[in-house]
Amino acid sequence: MHTFVVKTQHLENYGAHCEDGRYASGNAYWKFKGGDDYIVEDVERGADAMAFVMAKYSENNLSFKVIPTEVLLIDQWVDELNKLDEDYREFL
Repeated sequence: MHTFVVKTQHLENYGAHCEDGRYASGNAYWKFKGGDDYIVEDVERGADAMAFVMAKYSENNLSFKVIPTEVLLIDQWVDELNKLDEDYREFL
């Protein structure tokens, strides 16, 4: 069993705030927003970790989406964190 980190990306449809937000009517206006990192323990494969996050935390509607974008072993994720500025690393 392994521990993985699944990264997600948030998207927000600004067109859904004041219009119908639909592409067909010219009102879709998607913007990338932040994301989250989820630590998933005791799974065999990265695909299992990603599927869990997708089932538990994803969102998919006309105004907001949360999609998984990457899966890393926990050690790879820690290595990435160690390359960041200390204040930003602590924030994460």
